[in-house]
Amino acid sequence: MDSMQGKRILVTGAGTGIGQGIALAFAQAGAAVAVHYSRSASGADAVVAEIQAAGGKAAAFKADFREVAPLRAMARAAVDFLGGLDVLVNNAGITMNRPLGQTTVEQFDTLYAVNVRAPYFLCQALLPELEQAAGVVVNISSIHAYEGYTEHSVYAGTRGAIVAFTRQLAIELAPRGVRVAGIAPGGVRVENQENLTAGKTDWAAAGRGIPAGFVALPRDIGAVAVFLASPGGRYIVGQTLVVDGGTTSWMPFGEQFKQPMSVQFGQGYVPGL
Repeated sequence: MDSMQGKRILVTGAGTGIGQGIALAFAQAGAAVAVHYSRSASGADAVVAEIQAAGGKAAAFKADFREVAPLRAMARAAVDFLGGLDVLVNNAGITMNRPLGQTTVEQFDTLYAVNVRAPYFLCQALLPELEQAAGVVVNISSIHAYEGYTEHSVYAGTRGAIVAFTRQLAIELAPRGVRVAGIAPGGVRVENQENLTAGKTDWAAAGRGIPAGFVALPRDIGAVAVFLASPGGRYIVGQTLVVDGGTTSWMPFGEQFKQPMSVQFGQGYVPGL
């Protein structure tokens, strides 16, 4: 539980969902945490308050990842607060489902800016600190990088890019003492999904479609992120661990792929939705 004692962590997209779970997991393991958010100020503040109430060190930092300049400014502010950096968790990302024929250039560019360009240039901005600390980068992808799903061509492309980026960056940075690995989560119970369906998501039913028998909680992904960043994960280099309760291990024969989706992901984040 104290594998991150004294370590300094930046978690992006930590105002909601998986990012919250990752930030809290690192704090519980003894780390000081910089909590990045774009829109979810109340969520980021809640995470910071919970960490501080438990005696930990944390602060929230806002940045819109659609542009590179705010990202770089946030990186500097986080490093100043932490006094350096041991672990960067690139978690921030936008989900969108949209048929190929209806996707706009602006929507495409928005997802690639936030999901691919931002982690790339954040790694670049924080490389001196990561090298100095012999640090770790943990990139969060998705099982969409490995399996197709209706109307997810843009999103899946960004997640696949992160898997390739993780592998390539690991080889480039290993000689410089920085270890890089990734996580591809499957279904995770997050508030954005709850909000999208007005609280009507049947999580128990969703869990019955997963071999593990349940939908993961953000803390389940947080536990894996802490492990990857800890000494216990020191021999995991360039790999993206699929943490999906067995979802990608079974063959879902059926005709669901022929049906359009009934919900619209990306509302409030992606232009035109």
